[in-house]
Amino acid sequence: MIEIGAQVDLSHPTDRVWLALTDLGLLGRWFAEAEMVAGVPDRLLLHTAGLPGFDTNVEVEVTERQVPELLAMRCDEAGRLTELTCTVTATSQGCRLEIREVTSHGSWPAEQRELREQQLRQALTVRLPAILDWLAFQQVDLRRGEGGLTAELPLVGAFRNPARAPRRRRLIVAAAAAAVLVAGLAAWATLPGESNHAAPPAAQPLPSVTATGSTGTPKATASPRPSRTTASPTARPSRTPTAKPSKTATPAPPPPPLVARYDTDSTRLFGYTGEVVIDNPGGAPAANWAVVVTLADGSSIDDVDGADWRKDGQAITFTGPAVPAGKSQTFRFDVRDSRPKAREPEGCALGGNPCTGL
Repeated sequence: MIEIGAQVDLSHPTDRVWLALTDLGLLGRWFAEAEMVAGVPDRLLLHTAGLPGFDTNVEVEVTERQVPELLAMRCDEAGRLTELTCTVTATSQGCRLEIREVTSHGSWPAEQRELREQQLRQALTVRLPAILDWLAFQQVDLRRGEGGLTAELPLVGAFRNPARAPRRRRLIVAAAAAAVLVAGLAAWATLPGESNHAAPPAAQPLPSVTATGSTGTPKATASPRPSRTTASPTARPSRTPTAKPSKTATPAPPPPPLVARYDTDSTRLFGYTGEVVIDNPGGAPAANWAVVVTLADGSSIDDVDGADWRKDGQAITFTGPAVPAGKSQTFRFDVRDSRPKAREPEGCALGGNPCTGL
């Protein structure tokens, strides 16, 4: 009989850990993809072929279930039979998860056993905590109730880099100041156009009417005639040019559009940090930008600095403050990957245009 085992202390309640053990979608994120065997209750197939320490897929049958404390299973890996037990014990800080696998028929070679145990430890200490943090963020209610703030806050914030927070606040203050300045300039540019548009029609026709009504003095009659001839063409063109520039200035500036470039800032075991730089080569601030990064299967977003984000499957949409004219905006994001060798995103696009560098 050969035994493989590992345990981990988690800062999460037992019911959340139980969900990560029994939900097939979550199980596929931190250990291996699984599917139910059609027509056979409590039996499923783990797609472990290719994982370190596994030769092929494993057929699993649940033999005992005590929610949320104990999950016992019988496993068949190409004729090698094992008994797998998952025990969840509540602690003052959360809970302790212990996984123990014992062979009942057949055995593992020494090298395969070592790889298998290493794979189990990495799954429990790296990928499972990340999934539990993400799950906590999904479950938490951030609304204020009568009793104040919620008692439980998402643990994703524990992975953030506190050194980046001041820089983010400076970016927000700078963006707000730029918005106020642009609004003031727009109001100042509008005022002269309105006064020029109203003043000439009221001032110019009055001398011509007075001049035509005066017939006694030749000098007074001659004087208004040129002014009448001059005022008429001056007033009419002044209305047209004044209107045309105002119409030309209101639409958004023409190309060149925003451009984005991607770079893998750093890599680590089971993850990496990606960086996207957005350049604005135009002559006016550009707002309402959105960068869509498509992660590889088995990857998940962990932390973001410099942008807001939302997730739709493997597609992550990043948005942020306006990019000043001739300037750039940078945001970074941490990614966890289910494989030791991190994989770069499968795609990156800004407004439908691919990012450079990927």
